[in-house]
Amino acid sequence: MNLTRTMLLHAFLGAAGAGSLPGVEARLLAADKISGQPPRQAFTELAQVLSGEAKGAADSSKAAAPDFVHVCLDAGAGGYEAFPDVCRLRDGQLMCVFYAGYGHVARPTPALPKGGRIASCISSDEGRTWSKAQTLYDGPDDDRDPSITQLKDGRLLCTFFVIGEGVHQIFSEDLGQTWSAPGTITATHYSSSPVRELSGGRLGLGLYDEKDDRASGAFTYSDDGGRNWSQPIEIDNAGQYLDAETDVIELKSGSLYSVHRGGRGAQMHWTLSQDRGRTWGKSKPIGFIAHCPYLHRAAGDIILLAYRKPGPGPWSGTGLSYSLDECKSWSEPLQIDSTIGAYPSMVNLKDGSVLIVYYEEGAGSSIRARRFQVSPQGVRWLRLR
Repeated sequence: MNLTRTMLLHAFLGAAGAGSLPGVEARLLAADKISGQPPRQAFTELAQVLSGEAKGAADSSKAAAPDFVHVCLDAGAGGYEAFPDVCRLRDGQLMCVFYAGYGHVARPTPALPKGGRIASCISSDEGRTWSKAQTLYDGPDDDRDPSITQLKDGRLLCTFFVIGEGVHQIFSEDLGQTWSAPGTITATHYSSSPVRELSGGRLGLGLYDEKDDRASGAFTYSDDGGRNWSQPIEIDNAGQYLDAETDVIELKSGSLYSVHRGGRGAQMHWTLSQDRGRTWGKSKPIGFIAHCPYLHRAAGDIILLAYRKPGPGPWSGTGLSYSLDECKSWSEPLQIDSTIGAYPSMVNLKDGSVLIVYYEEGAGSSIRARRFQVSPQGVRWLRLR
């Protein structure tokens, strides 16, 4: 039967029976269970609801067509690319890593015997053009949500998760030409954000977990360069169901600020740690509903928060807010693009502007990039081509 908007939204925001699968995967498979449709078709209908394309949904066509470039159209794993993350390498180039498969969840098949994999592209001209996609890592199962961090000691650190296995990490000492064997950060939680290198050298990583009808954010840290990680430190969800996808940024005060995706209609939440991540305050609503948050400090100490903003509302898609006061308050959400994939990531460019990457969603999903300047007066979009 056809999915109704209510059933789709319920499935996406956390349907019963999702079990221990993390985040989007649980909601996707829940939608598939309700509809009896294959995952790609179920999520396509779901995407139409979130973006306002379904019958009766709010019209989001008022947004002007964005000026963007494609980072990758097809990485050779089935034509579906998603969940990008970008960083600047120590040689000055940009690296974008992302998931490549045949759909939102790409389990092993005869055509893709290892399932979804991690791919990467390089830009040597500040994001205007990108190299052909290369396979960065391809484990025995569906390797998901990769993130990339250039550490100060010169190593590259790529994290990703596998459903049922938790979060893994691999290192490169030669700018991504070769990679170490994978190691496990945690077998009990998942992550959709990059490792953050804090002042003093501590590495921190936002985590999340869903079990026993409870969902919340968490945090882990390493004080020895990623060789060992703390047990996950749970973050109080204040009684809310928080799908989390936790990200963290260090404030000028030394405090850590974390954001968490809301679930089942809850707003995005935030909280602080005053002791470098060992303990956290109770989560508080941020003021709007959003998914897959990403925090970034731009030029002028303006902190950016990018995310996916679901409908209904005046618009939906990939969104951005900014803070001029170290995350004490946020601007009104601004639309980046009407595409609803999101899972955005940002990097500062040499001219002081910001590059943001995100994905489209749906069959043939690809990775997009836009460029903008942010100031106390607001955001100004710039051409990349």
